[in-house]
Amino acid sequence: MSDSPRLILASGSPRRRDLLDEAGYSFEVIKPDIEEIEDGSLPIREVTADNAALKAEAVSRTHPDAVIIAADTLVLLGERNLSKPLDKAEATSMLNSLNGKSHQVFTAVTLMRTAPEKRHRFTIATDVHFKTLSEDEMAAYHDRINPMDKAGAYAAQEHGELIIERIEGSMTNVIGLPMDEVKAALESEFGITPRP
Repeated sequence: MSDSPRLILASGSPRRRDLLDEAGYSFEVIKPDIEEIEDGSLPIREVTADNAALKAEAVSRTHPDAVIIAADTLVLLGERNLSKPLDKAEATSMLNSLNGKSHQVFTAVTLMRTAPEKRHRFTIATDVHFKTLSEDEMAAYHDRINPMDKAGAYAAQEHGELIIERIEGSMTNVIGLPMDEVKAALESEFGITPRP
């Protein structure tokens, strides 16, 4: 729609870009230049919500008339927040800790425009149940993907059938953007709809 505001995805994630593109949205991508909060002692909802807001605000400062969409995804295993692994050893350790267990994936989303000021925030949680895998099976899985840029060192959309037994809730949330909720919020809050 020509009278819709510009939509900017404040993310360097190719998975979020693909999800918005597949849903039919016209948008630009601008990666925010921020230092993400990585405090494992804070509640996961607080960390993800604050990071999503920081990303949106950073891009909105230079594009005040555009609607900014930003998100942050973390994996919660028990009381432990799993972000992106720092190296291959940590990636292996993360996958091993998830092996045969259930965990939750939290994605916080911030939608905002500065001029005029409007903001909409929400967080979605999805339960993910892992298969029980041998060390060889876990190593073979990591050989097929790049675990370094993924929270929890895995990707549901990349050979997820090898490691995931079942998902309860939003699959796109596990990938990085809960699209049902994003679509509803973009339309109701900002009048932005996908291309016909």
